[in-house]
Formats: sequence, structure tokens, C-alpha cells
Amino acid sequence: MDIELNPPQGITGFPLGMSAEEVKAAAAEFGRANVRDEGSAERGRYMKVTALHPQFEIVFHCEDGATLTAAEVWIPRPGSENISVQFRGIDVFRTPARKLLELLEGMGLTVLDETLYAYVPKLSLGFTRVAGHEVPLDSDGEPLYFQAVLTGPTGYYDLLMPEA
Repeated sequence: MDIELNPPQGITGFPLGMSAEEVKAAAAEFGRANVRDEGSAERGRYMKVTALHPQFEIVFHCEDGATLTAAEVWIPRPGSENISVQFRGIDVFRTPARKLLELLEGMGLTVLDETLYAYVPKLSLGFTRVAGHEVPLDSDGEPLYFQAVLTGPTGYYDLLMPEA
């Protein structure tokens, strides 16, 4: 299974702006879907649909309570399926975090690197190295690979850009 990140449009099969009902139906096709705060658009407590596949999770954010506003893909675990999460031909979770950021910068993208988190503001991509279990570590003592990536709409991370 290949999941393609296509910021700021969404991910494979889940374009940003699709209805929450469509998200729930499509997420269930991964195995099971868990819905939290259905219909809620409260800041900090908005609707989320989590697709639970035996090897990975995707959290679909419906911040307005009605439509898909961001998709957060978590690193696949080993299992029977070969699962890759790609961005412009790069396997996001099989490329070491530091190398991935170098490749993104090599594409002319602005990368804000905060060690455990990294953002590509103009493209609306966000990464985390935070892991809730043991994972291979890099020379800086942090996880070697990113553990999750979020794709949001245009401008999603632009507020992180330093003032010129």
C-alpha cells in the first residue's frame, strides 16, 4: 500500500475538504474507524476520525466539525503488508529524519527544524520524532526516523515563519 502526501491537497484517497461522513466511511476501509468529538468544532476539542489499520494509524482532523482539514499519518509498523508513505518520491518513514530534511531543503523548500519537530510552512507539512515506544536512535539521541507527518491546508504552519 502506498500513501502519497500531497500538501496542501491532502493524502491518497482523502482530499482536504471532503465531508466528515465521507472521511468516516473511507477510514473504516482501513480496518476500523474511531470517532472522537463528533461534529465538534471547539478549539482544542474538535472532531477527529482515526483510521486503525493493523500496521498504522491515520488521524483525520475535522477542525470545523464537518470537513477534513488535516491528515496525520503515523509510521507503519512491520507486518504482512508493505506500506510506504511517500512525498515526491521520498519514503518519509524509511529515510532518516535529518536526511529527509536535507532532501526537502534541496528541493528549495523552507524547513524549520526544532529537533523533535520540523515544519515546512509554505507547503503545510509537519513532522514529529516523538515516539511512545522504543525506536532506533540517531546520533543526537532522538528517534532516527520521523514518527508522524501531518498534511494541512495552505497556510497551516505559516504562522511559524520568522518575521522578515
